[in-house]
Amino acid sequence: MIGFLEICLTGRKFFIEDMENEEPEFWEANFIEKKEMWGFEPSNAAILTIDFFVKKSIKNILIPGIGYGRNAKIFRENGITVTGIEISETAIAMAEKHYGKDMKIFHGSVADMPFDNKQYDGIFCYALIHLLNCDEREKLISDCYNQLADNGYMVFTAISKEASTYGTGKLIGKDRYEMFGGVKMYFYDRESITTEFSKAGLFEISEINENYPFYLIKCRKS
Repeated sequence: MIGFLEICLTGRKFFIEDMENEEPEFWEANFIEKKEMWGFEPSNAAILTIDFFVKKSIKNILIPGIGYGRNAKIFRENGITVTGIEISETAIAMAEKHYGKDMKIFHGSVADMPFDNKQYDGIFCYALIHLLNCDEREKLISDCYNQLADNGYMVFTAISKEASTYGTGKLIGKDRYEMFGGVKMYFYDRESITTEFSKAGLFEISEINENYPFYLIKCRKS
């Protein structure tokens, strides 16, 4: 199920998650070998989302696929309680080392959500949804929405068709390609975002750059 594959975009190395090849051993090997592979600075999406969450008085959030917590840090520094989901025990240990053991992280795959019955004020799901097939994407959106409290907000990021990698590799479905040694990636546009998120309180789609074009997707549970 989730594993990391090293890819090279715009001359820099990144690591991405392949939900259809989610092997805990692969996560472990990557975190053991590459350790804090993304550094400690939060993503651009996390920086934008914290401003939004603070404005909306969000007090607690869930982060599926939290890794070693580099995106969690900025939320916690602004007084938001963070709960995570992570398949790698090594990544969880790294998060505890850097950010303390008071941040609850469920050990397991996001495919097995939910891990508790709690409803959260906010959910932040970074660079994950586009690595799933249609059924997996639908389940993740539904699972996250179901764990959102009334009047809560969830924010997703997803890769755009404007990315230079769109249309490369082997076509395996509409707007979905197998590339980079086996990773399967779905590329979004505004129409597909509207189709998939319309039942989950979608109210805003904006563009963001994370070294390649992404969408920032905001939903509200009313």
